[in-house]
Amino acid sequence: MIKQATYCPLTATPFKKNAFYTEIVPDRRLQSCIRCFWGTKQPVIQAAGEHASTIVIPDTCVDLIYRIDYTDNTVTGGFCGINDRSFYVHGSGRPGHLVSVFAIRFYAWAAYAFANDSLKSTLNEHSEAASRFEGLDKAVRPVLFDMKTLQEKAAYTEKLLLARAQNAKKNQIIENTIYTILLHRGALKMSDLAKESFVCSRQLERLFHEYVGITPKKLSNLIRYQFLWKDILFEPGFTLLNAVEKYGYTDQAHLLHEFRRYHSMDICSAKFMAHGNAGNSNVENIQEILA
Repeated sequence: MIKQATYCPLTATPFKKNAFYTEIVPDRRLQSCIRCFWGTKQPVIQAAGEHASTIVIPDTCVDLIYRIDYTDNTVTGGFCGINDRSFYVHGSGRPGHLVSVFAIRFYAWAAYAFANDSLKSTLNEHSEAASRFEGLDKAVRPVLFDMKTLQEKAAYTEKLLLARAQNAKKNQIIENTIYTILLHRGALKMSDLAKESFVCSRQLERLFHEYVGITPKKLSNLIRYQFLWKDILFEPGFTLLNAVEKYGYTDQAHLLHEFRRYHSMDICSAKFMAHGNAGNSNVENIQEILA
């Protein structure tokens, strides 16, 4: 397992918890690899216009997402690679159908351990689950239809991943570099990061493309953005001036520009959206990981 500094990437609406979206924190032995399991608590009837558009922000994770239609007796699975931009997802499914969703949210640098193929060229990718995770897909997909609750699906998958973790593929350079990036909250210069990793910058980029699907510089920027987003939501007395110094931005304009680039909106609008979609708060799970 990857040694990891405290890091809990957040969605655009991290407090949201409802019939269609609930998170389950994985076993502590998997928490350096998996951010959470998520989906519907139990099957629900798909109503017309049930889902509004939802923004997805770069969270440095990749997802395997399964949609189970109990009316049509079908299970479809998709893979979402690491993103470096925000995008909107829209409700899918046929009205009147009994459906559920189950997903595994891996940290982008840990997914390779359970993949059958490299994660090269997966930046902003949306493809079939089996395209990169054929073995895992074959083990998970067939049983999902018979498991009705999110808890059941997560427990089964957790045991499966724990067993596979014993022989998971590892790369010490990647693991050490990720730890260094997290330790410095994404604010370390690339030249210094290469020195810390004891490899040249070109070799480090090649390894990151293979194992993560993104350059170390871009990943560092995304991690910095996620640390900033956490501070915006949880740090009492948050100020831009302090954040600029803490995370090594050139100035406030640089910080604001990068935040908008990744979040597709300004900080005030982002906070309003995050708290406006709170519903039944999911803050306990977030606090547990942050602790």
